[in-house]
Amino acid sequence: MKDRIKRGLATNEMIVVYIILALCILIGIVNPAFASASTVVSLLRSMLVTLIFAAFEMMVIISGGIDVSFPAVASFAMYATAMIMNGAGLNSIVLAFIIAIVIGMLFGFLNSVLVARLGIPPLIATLGVSSVANGATLAFLGSKEINKLPESFGNLSKVFIYEYVGESGITYQLTALILIPVVIYIGLWILLKYTMLGRGIYAVGGDKNAARIAGFRVVFIQSFVYILAGALAGVGGVTYMILMRQAHPQVLMGTEMMVIAAVVMGGTRITGGHGSISGTILGVTLIALIQNNLIMLGVPTYAQTFVVGLLIVVGTSITSLRTKKIQNSVKI
Repeated sequence: MKDRIKRGLATNEMIVVYIILALCILIGIVNPAFASASTVVSLLRSMLVTLIFAAFEMMVIISGGIDVSFPAVASFAMYATAMIMNGAGLNSIVLAFIIAIVIGMLFGFLNSVLVARLGIPPLIATLGVSSVANGATLAFLGSKEINKLPESFGNLSKVFIYEYVGESGITYQLTALILIPVVIYIGLWILLKYTMLGRGIYAVGGDKNAARIAGFRVVFIQSFVYILAGALAGVGGVTYMILMRQAHPQVLMGTEMMVIAAVVMGGTRITGGHGSISGTILGVTLIALIQNNLIMLGVPTYAQTFVVGLLIVVGTSITSLRTKKIQNSVKI
């Protein structure tokens, strides 16, 4: 029993929980108003789009790959969807998501061809696709911010599932858009835990050759992962556009490091084969806490990049050390 408790306390998830608790205590000391419902609402709002991106990034990394193209893909899908909807006078939220998903899937298909079919290293392939998507956005769609969006976008952004009025009279509202990552994570949890395809994703990430010998269709699984990642990148782009009530071709660029840091800190092994939904959510929570409160703690804004880089190093180091420890115990 004691051994089980010790193993539980040593998992990446529990380490992140301890860091989150320590950070909350520190922030609470600096700012006593931190411990309030308004803080939770603000934190969830800031996590919303990152949660979507982290969901499919976790899946890609578990499969043994990596995707750094999603900010450019999401930006292209968001901007193109806004232009199509405005140009055609369309007002359907569902249609907007469908357009963005199709666009995202096309880029995901391109990633899948490069990685699964041609065998190009995932980092190089997705970096190239990122440049293609970003260049296409600026060359063919433009670089101006779009503030005029369909009326339905504004209506959805004003739907809230929770409202809290603070002591100062300020109303804090939790957008109904938070349900989008909730649905995505439930679906992903079912996929990874209860389906043969989910087992295949873990198997391919653990050992591609062993997975192939075991009967898993490696090329199909890799293709599925990247195409689904592209589709969800499109969902993330439109969600951001509705949340912020604007579309900008460059606003999401550079978010890949934050997302990868969250996924890795949550215990997803950067070499593939291991990762969890709960760990990813905890990792995103930690990153959001750091982003939202660094300035409050007296840390300059430009230091965020340093902190995120440090988290990636720490997260990968912890995972690597735990893996080596397990391997050594098996040998013994």
